[in-house]
Amino acid sequence: MNDGRPRVLFLCTGNSCRSQMAEGWARHLHGDRIEAFSAGIETHGLNPRAVRVMAEAGVDISAQRSKTVADLGSIGFDLVVTVCGHAREHCPLFPGRTRVVHAGFDDPPRLAAGAATEEEALAHYRRVRDEIRAFVEDLPPRW
Repeated sequence: MNDGRPRVLFLCTGNSCRSQMAEGWARHLHGDRIEAFSAGIETHGLNPRAVRVMAEAGVDISAQRSKTVADLGSIGFDLVVTVCGHAREHCPLFPGRTRVVHAGFDDPPRLAAGAATEEEALAHYRRVRDEIRAFVEDLPPRW
């Protein structure tokens, strides 16, 4: 049952990192004003580094799980935000008045793949985490 808050879906390829962070930030920053969800075109599992860097920022996403849009059932979304190019290109059609916008963010696992140390890898996750926070902070007035 919807309580009147706009429903926002953050959509990514595998719902493991960027969309999970965005959902976490939206719940943390705007939980009283929007109802946040995340999903992927497919599922890749929740990224442990994403969980770690979000916890460092005071946001616990450890209970979130990787899911597809189909797993969300018939929820009607007011806004869908694609957070990567692949999701933007493969975004399913949403019925009704759903608005779809793109806010692309770098892929932390891809950036961290060549890291020499764990700290160097986490630096990529932290940067993207902070960029996603800045975007989410502007919701919902932006739309």
